[in-house]
Amino acid sequence: MPILPIVLAGLAGWAFGAAWCSIFAKPWIAASGVATDDTGRPANRKTALPYVISITSAMVVAATMYYAFDMLDIVTVGKGFTSGLGIGACFAAPWLATNYGFAGRPFKLTLIDAGYAAFGSAVIGAVIPLF
Repeated sequence: MPILPIVLAGLAGWAFGAAWCSIFAKPWIAASGVATDDTGRPANRKTALPYVISITSAMVVAATMYYAFDMLDIVTVGKGFTSGLGIGACFAAPWLATNYGFAGRPFKLTLIDAGYAAFGSAVIGAVIPLF
């Protein structure tokens, strides 16, 4: 399994996540109930661990999607995008919805996080066929 497409796709998905989280930061903080500091940012940002987890997770998703795309012969950006969107929307998002539903989390939080899972997977899926 070549490493370059996996790393680049993972980085693309992670960068998309940074943009997504910037756009939805305020509604996400409000819906999640995360404690904030005086600047309005999450108070738990004293460690790099969430960033390490997020980039590692993006790499795992990219590697898994690369393997699946290879088996399924998904070789175009369009098919990669729609396949990634389907993976995020039909695999990741329902698990989030289930967990958030049982945890009594707001539906708005489910939409924000499931949207990131779906569209982040679409970005990863679009990058993989480039290599």
